[in-house]
Amino acid sequence: MKNKEAVIFDMDGVVINSEHFWYRAETEVFSSLGVQLSDTDRAQTQSMTTKEVTNFWFARYPWHKVSLEEAEQMVIQRVINLISTEDCFIENIRPFIKHLKTLNYKIGLATNAPEIFIAVSLKRAGIIDLFDAISSSEQEEQGKPNPAVYLTTAKKLNVSPEKCIAIEDSYHGMTAARNAGMTVVAFTNGNENLTFNMADHILHRYSTENYW
Repeated sequence: MKNKEAVIFDMDGVVINSEHFWYRAETEVFSSLGVQLSDTDRAQTQSMTTKEVTNFWFARYPWHKVSLEEAEQMVIQRVINLISTEDCFIENIRPFIKHLKTLNYKIGLATNAPEIFIAVSLKRAGIIDLFDAISSSEQEEQGKPNPAVYLTTAKKLNVSPEKCIAIEDSYHGMTAARNAGMTVVAFTNGNENLTFNMADHILHRYSTENYW
């Protein structure tokens, strides 16, 4: 990690354990609108933004009860409710980021999640005060695997992409970081059987005793 100046985190599954909440919320909301969710189709939506997911299901099972924007907000509000009431913490995330800051890394966030969801998640994780720059793909023309949100975050940090480390837990997220020209660290959250061939490094757990 020599000559690196910034560490940019994904959010869901990396700083807060909320990915399963999205699955529950989408199942509840879209099922109530008449969508027949299949595992095959769901596999295609895992890396999408909330808006893209809503458009995806509407194209297959058009509904008339609410607008697309309202359906998207129903999903977001349900996820916010789940985050606020259920356990979603990732062990040692705060001391790990504080440790990085003592090593003079700038800290960024690059996520496909909508902006309204970011503050809620970071506050719940107890780390909102530790970030120097935060970006959502909601403000980009395309979400991950497009590298735009990572490039935007690097620009906000005033650090060139090749001097940034990206911590990700998904193939599409790592693809975005790789295409942005960053060093990629795959975070497995303790699942030591999970590996990503395209990652430069594998990080199973957060600790101040890691290779940083």
